[in-house]
Amino acid sequence: MSKNYHNQAPQSAVYGLGFIGAAVYYISIATSFWTGVVGFLKAIVWPAFLVYELFKFLAL
Repeated sequence: MSKNYHNQAPQSAVYGLGFIGAAVYYISIATSFWTGVVGFLKAIVWPAFLVYELFKFLAL
């Protein structure tokens, strides 16, 4: 049996550091508990926001 392992450590590290940074940012500016919860959820999907804004910028 052949096992294929793909090393994704660099991508995971960048996503992990970005997640921590986004979570700290969104939670630190939260004014209530539920705003903090929404901020945490936004921190999970921050790459989607980044790609959306990049495509919007490039579309001119």
